[in-house]
Amino acid sequence: MDVMIEAVAAVTIAICSGLGVLTTRLHTRILMLDKRIDQVELRVAGSCITRDELGSCLDRIDAHVLRIEAKLDRLTSVSCVANKEHHA
Repeated sequence: MDVMIEAVAAVTIAICSGLGVLTTRLHTRILMLDKRIDQVELRVAGSCITRDELGSCLDRIDAHVLRIEAKLDRLTSVSCVANKEHHA
């Protein structure tokens, strides 16, 4: 009976050790993959557009939108005047 308990204890310890090794390897691989993904993200972000370029693009878009708003304001004010004259 004592031999059986020792065998079960040895097998249990071996299984736990094996699971520990597998878990450690899995976490190491996940960390390696995470680092590789971070490097790819940095390369993609660096090759797309810089903050200065984005700011310049947004400034140009703002200028266009302001010109469009001014044109719309002029058109609506002209149509309002024409409607008032028509109804008077």
